Amino acid sequence: MINVANPIYDIVFKYLMEDERIARTILSALLQKDIVKVEVRPHEYSNTKRDTLSVFRIDFGATIREADGSEHLILIELQKTWLPTETLRFRQYLGVQYESPRNIVSDSDDQYAIPMVAVYLLGHKVGDIEEPVLYVRHRSYDYNGQEVTKGLPNPFIDSLTHDSIIVQIPRLHGKINNRLDEVLSIFDQTRKSKLSQQILNIDDSLYPEDDIEMQRILRRLLMAATDAEMRMDMNVEDEYFSIIEQRDTDILQKDRRIAEQNVEIAAKNEQLSQKDEQLRKSILLLAKAGLSPEAIAENLNININTVLIITEKC
Repeated sequence: MINVANPIYDIVFKYLMEDERIARTILSALLQKDIVKVEVRPHEYSNTKRDTLSVFRIDFGATIREADGSEHLILIELQKTWLPTETLRFRQYLGVQYESPRNIVSDSDDQYAIPMVAVYLLGHKVGDIEEPVLYVRHRSYDYNGQEVTKGLPNPFIDSLTHDSIIVQIPRLHGKINNRLDEVLSIFDQTRKSKLSQQILNIDDSLYPEDDIEMQRILRRLLMAATDAEMRMDMNVEDEYFSIIEQRDTDILQKDRRIAEQNVEIAAKNEQLSQKDEQLRKSILLLAKAGLSPEAIAENLNININTVLIITEKC
């Protein structure tokens, strides 16, 4: 067993993906493609609305080599979060990428966006979806629901739609059946140390010694675990998220109290409505019996104006 830094932490994940070979290994496994080159691209979207740690993102330009030997460039938007409340922020960020002139290519006739794949590494579960990795791919259909393949892929279509890969980290449970399972196993939180969530206990015998790429990943995470500055940054993340969690707990409790108060107010309003209706019926009944407005007001111990308003309406 070896103790490595937990890549769920932003600082560790960033350190891991700064290694170009490791980035290629992880992204190739996720996309199930032969990625021959990746390049970290500067992103223009800055997170200023909430906290600076709830969503961590890296943009990559990746050169894909297809089975026929052809190569083409795609944009990979990789976003990682611990929190389950970031859907809108994901959409806002993607919108920025669609608008960025840097992501536009030109040919002799038109301009098109670079094809994009959005990758989400989530520190939470998505509803009742049990698959740890979900591939969301767009397809084209005709009026009768038959898939259209002739003329596709097409740069115009690819400019308007994108594929997504969603990884539910809590659904990773140590099973290694393929290359993607092997790569994602370094995020498996069931391997957290009982002494510190910053550390994962990895059984390195699960990874063949001749698997150079996986050994490179493990070595880099091992280096991160022994780096004092890295551990200090991880402590900062822990403290920051404890504040966020406490804030969210306070908000939930406040919302619960407001909801309970609303229920009480609604019940009181219903009681008042019933009381008003009973009073209205009593006034009309006495009026029908021939009593004057003054007599009704005195009999029911209410203001005569109330009697006059109700009897005039009827």
